[in-house]
Amino acid sequence: MKKRATTKNGAEDQKAAAKMIDERIKELGDWRGKTLAQIRALIKQADPDVVEEWKWENPVWSHSGIICTGESYKNAVKTTFIKGASLPDPSGLFNSSLGGGTRRAIDFHDGEKINEQAFKDLIRSAVALNTARK
Repeated sequence: MKKRATTKNGAEDQKAAAKMIDERIKELGDWRGKTLAQIRALIKQADPDVVEEWKWENPVWSHSGIICTGESYKNAVKTTFIKGASLPDPSGLFNSSLGGGTRRAIDFHDGEKINEQAFKDLIRSAVALNTARK
């Protein structure tokens, strides 16, 4: 059965989505859960007004549009930035989906250390891009 975060209002949607993200982190239980939890915390630090959603069976973080998704695979936790091709990436974090015209992604692997400052800078850049277009 598919999990959905569809309720009567936005506040309930956010609570439902947050609960589903909590459940995903717990379900993963290994390095992937820890990595997803760290990514989530960094996103919230970078943008305290971020909206957590649950779409496509994955966590989604938005602010005036989607910032990124958080997907988990056997060998990676991936954050896909919907408008990543339009974002500056001076630290070279993007390492996946590089050939696409719009998206860019970061694959995090077991044992890798996240460049927290560079990741938060990407989040802030994505928010700035989203809000500039509104």
